[in-house]
Amino acid sequence: METQPVVHNTFTLERTYAASPERVFAAFADPAKKRRWFAEGEHHTLESYDLDFRDGGTEHYSSRFHEGTPVAGKTLTNESSYQNIVPNRRIVFTSTMWLAEKCISISVGTVELEPEGHGTKLHLTFQSAFLEGADGPAMREAGWNSLLNKLGVELERE
Repeated sequence: METQPVVHNTFTLERTYAASPERVFAAFADPAKKRRWFAEGEHHTLESYDLDFRDGGTEHYSSRFHEGTPVAGKTLTNESSYQNIVPNRRIVFTSTMWLAEKCISISVGTVELEPEGHGTKLHLTFQSAFLEGADGPAMREAGWNSLLNKLGVELERE
């Protein structure tokens, strides 16, 4: 395969949740909660998930896509490292995504939480270098939009 130029992209998403910064932060920190909104999904089978939420900690998930998807049968793996965590206020992480054992992107994400009324405003800034075979900026932003919607559903469960 010919080497393609790296595609760089940065996007920022915002959400306001009717939950305290402590509850929103807990949805990132608690392995069971994060697994539900971040790793589980209807288009894939989750094969493994681990979360060690602390400065220097890691997160790993691996899933296999269902038939009927453009990448049916392929495994998606994400490895993240937590670089900086300020409880209830900030999470900075790096992540590497692999599709069928081929690295497709390297990213830096920053989640910032701030009180807003009786709720929380979440700011996500996501910067990526997309490599050959990557999903690309538009799909990654759509993916994070979907994840933040699922986070909202998770917060309504409590």
